[in-house]
Amino acid sequence: MTYCVAAKVNDGLVFAADTRTSAGVDDVRTYNKMHVFEMPGERVFIVMSSGNLATTQVVLNHIRRDIADPLATTNLYSFKHMFDAADYIGGLSVRSQRETSSHSQSSVDFRTTLILGGQIEGEDPALYLIYPEGNCISASPETPYIQIGESKYGKPILDRIIRPFVSLEDAARCALVSLDSTMKSNLTVGPPLDLAIVPRDALRITHKERFDLDTPYYANLKKSWSDLLFKSFMELPRFEWEQTRPGQPDLMGQ
Repeated sequence: MTYCVAAKVNDGLVFAADTRTSAGVDDVRTYNKMHVFEMPGERVFIVMSSGNLATTQVVLNHIRRDIADPLATTNLYSFKHMFDAADYIGGLSVRSQRETSSHSQSSVDFRTTLILGGQIEGEDPALYLIYPEGNCISASPETPYIQIGESKYGKPILDRIIRPFVSLEDAARCALVSLDSTMKSNLTVGPPLDLAIVPRDALRITHKERFDLDTPYYANLKKSWSDLLFKSFMELPRFEWEQTRPGQPDLMGQ
């Protein structure tokens, strides 16, 4: 399975993804789900994927071939607008799903869902969810984040924290907590975790990190979040009968 999340705030874009593709008892596999296409100072794109890996690889191969082909009339580096880039990748996705499924007689699901985010010089940063059908929707101030894959466990923290005015660093911490919450409840989402930050108008990735469970920063973040969550829970208002019952044990210190 997969979990990827991207957030658009006033200061730029944040991307985070797990790398687990299978989680059997004796078969744990990982695959990079965050793919970077960058012309520093001119444009930067990040593509994140969920769904059939074979289809995803075909999409990425088409993107790379078009960039490398001097005769290609269009490629990811030729567009002037982010929407056109999203529309282009949506078309490649539909084409790649057809190509992949044509070689199989099985009932395997060859669909893939993608997130495209980035910025082209002269435009604002943008974030798009690209559906398997090739159409897309963009993030907005009312919905400033996009998720794909196993999204339900990590959604509550995003709903509470991600707002346009949130700093890039806070959005990044929130994305990591969202991934940690998902891994806590779903073994098919797992480390290492990839994080990338694209500040507004930087036109490049300024921070790209990979975290494993024992990476000092991530281990500290994970423990701090768990401890603070428990402390906050224990500080919730007591029921009326708890406040009046004699000899009530003090759980606040536990």
